[in-house]
Amino acid sequence: MAYGVSSLSKAYGSTVVLDGLSADFPASAVSVVLGPSGCGKTTLLNILAGLDTEYHGQVQGFDDARPSYAFQEDRLLPWLSALDNIGFVLAPFMDQTERNRSALEALSSVGLEREAGLKPAALSGGMRKRVALARAFAYPSDLLFLDEPFSSLDLKTRIAIMDLFLDLRKRSGKTAVLVTHDVREAIYVGDHLIVLSDKPSQTRDVMDLALPRSERSYASPEAADVEARLYSAILS
Repeated sequence: MAYGVSSLSKAYGSTVVLDGLSADFPASAVSVVLGPSGCGKTTLLNILAGLDTEYHGQVQGFDDARPSYAFQEDRLLPWLSALDNIGFVLAPFMDQTERNRSALEALSSVGLEREAGLKPAALSGGMRKRVALARAFAYPSDLLFLDEPFSSLDLKTRIAIMDLFLDLRKRSGKTAVLVTHDVREAIYVGDHLIVLSDKPSQTRDVMDLALPRSERSYASPEAADVEARLYSAILS
């Protein structure tokens, strides 16, 4: 399956956000969209996910796939347990017994099977992020969209959640498109990096990242050249 956009434009009234943007999103890979604040990263993600249909240009492949979406906030329903938050999105696809089994497997995959009965208020911020990731991966989808999914976490917890995301994505084989403003985060998780210009946004730079996982840590000097190139593209 080929995924991409061509000559994509989007405006809010007289404010042009995306201006003829073109980009490819390789299948079975993590594409990361970077760019200055307010440049239209989330707008692009919403168009790809089918949440925004008011645009000009071509969107290829995304209309034929079922997406799941992990938002910047965990968006867990506060009156439901962790188990039932995952079961809630599975309700259209399976009966109660199968739903509970699938939800518990999803929680187990993120190390939270013992917290299955707890409501969000009883979970830490990192735990809630893990439940949200488990829910996104449990949903029967072909594509995974993530909008700043690792924000608002301390560095140690953020790295742990990113490692968890990479493990889940590798096991599922899903195509993922992730938006972030954090350059090191993009280097850590991305296979294919797309840098947008300031609005009206166009594609500023594209990079396929071949660095071994061991050379992508926040302390890695091997990632310095990639980091410099990305900062240059964002700031230019």
